[in-house]
Amino acid sequence: MRQIPGLGKTTTIRMLATLIRPDAGTATIAGHDLLKEPGAIRAALGYVSQAGGVEEQDSPRAQVTFAARLYGVADPSEAAGRVLKRFDLAEIADRPGRTLSGGQKRRVAIALGLVHLPPLLFLDQPTTGLDPQNRANLWDRIRELREQGTSVLLSTHYLEEADALCDRLAIVDHGVVVAEGTPAELKREVSGDVVTLRLDEPERAAAALAPLAKDARLDEGVLRVYVDDGEHTLPALLRELQEQGLAIASIALDRATLDDVFLAKTGRSLRDTGAAA
Repeated sequence: MRQIPGLGKTTTIRMLATLIRPDAGTATIAGHDLLKEPGAIRAALGYVSQAGGVEEQDSPRAQVTFAARLYGVADPSEAAGRVLKRFDLAEIADRPGRTLSGGQKRRVAIALGLVHLPPLLFLDQPTTGLDPQNRANLWDRIRELREQGTSVLLSTHYLEEADALCDRLAIVDHGVVVAEGTPAELKREVSGDVVTLRLDEPERAAAALAPLAKDARLDEGVLRVYVDDGEHTLPALLRELQEQGLAIASIALDRATLDDVFLAKTGRSLRDTGAAA
């Protein structure tokens, strides 16, 4: 799942995790009705909130063991030791939570959600605030979970993260799903290639190039022209600009990205939403 800030992504995930009762609609989670079988859903679900839920005073071992008891795990100590080892936390398992780094805290948070071995895991913005190294490490952990059979519902601010980790994704704009599918499908739907242009008169350039493209969009003075085959279409675009007397400050040819999908589906770039870049 991919949603922009302030439009209900955390609220939606909390409803699906049975922490908030929805006032309308229906949902089936892990084969159970959201309104009729909340207890069964909780037993089948791991939930890691945006805040993470790691206590500052208690150690990871104490916190994960306590979570195992709450989930009714037969041997809480054994389960805690197993999941802490799985996430390379054994060496720091007895340190107070306040002494852990941001990346370590995120791994502890995921261990809290996985100690009872649920088939489904909800991760709400798990890498927000992490440095690139810790983010890459957590990406690897999430891939491992997926490969080992855990279904992961991921909410993220980072489009490259959604592209790298999601088998399927959804973009939600003002409470409405505006795009849904695999990353590859959504990028093909927008276009195969995008030509990015900086010009003095981008509006006039957009009108001139529109007949040669699938779409042409302005984003803060930058013109993005979407075409099926950029290498073959680019010379025609340049000829048209020359004939119109439009000077180019810069030009780039790239494959379409999820940023282009987001712009095409919502009419604005991700930075316009106030999301972290």
